[in-house]
Amino acid sequence: MRFLTTIAAAVFLALPAFAATMGDDGLHKAEWMHETFKDMSEDLADAEAEGKRLLVIWEQRGCVYCRKMHEEVFPVQAIHDKLMDDYYVIQMNMFGDVEVTDFDGEALSEKEMALKWGVMFTPTMMFFPPEAEVAAGTTGREAAVVVMPGAFGKSTTDHLLDWVLEEGYKGDENFQKYHYERFNAEQANGTALSD
Repeated sequence: MRFLTTIAAAVFLALPAFAATMGDDGLHKAEWMHETFKDMSEDLADAEAEGKRLLVIWEQRGCVYCRKMHEEVFPVQAIHDKLMDDYYVIQMNMFGDVEVTDFDGEALSEKEMALKWGVMFTPTMMFFPPEAEVAAGTTGREAAVVVMPGAFGKSTTDHLLDWVLEEGYKGDENFQKYHYERFNAEQANGTALSD
């Protein structure tokens, strides 16, 4: 009996502290995601009212790369905390039928919006600027300041979240250089997140 209790405790401790659950739609659901009416202008205003940046994450049922992000990357304390505290995250289903209203007012299903916005891979993270920087009649594809398709490691994701918050996309230092320099500095002082 003690052996089984020890094994059960070991399995419990091995689970990520902030593990996502699986929704009825086959997508991972995390506590830092917001359920909204998917009206992008309203979501952007709500994000700004909370002092957060709007982030749309595109996923799909059965996406192994999405699973990797939800099981290995997003639960990392530093990343989880940024997603909770600094970002207003909306999840979109690349093949979903839920209606989404774009910044330009056009209402389409998620799968049609994915085509309109040029989303071809999951996961794809789309970061948006503050409300005042989104021009009238702009589409989500045009408004996004950073689009990151694919599953990335812990340090890359952590640095990307910071780079967007610091509005690095407005400067002349591209993300690759920012990440390279920061990763090397963190590696030198022993604080780098392992990928």
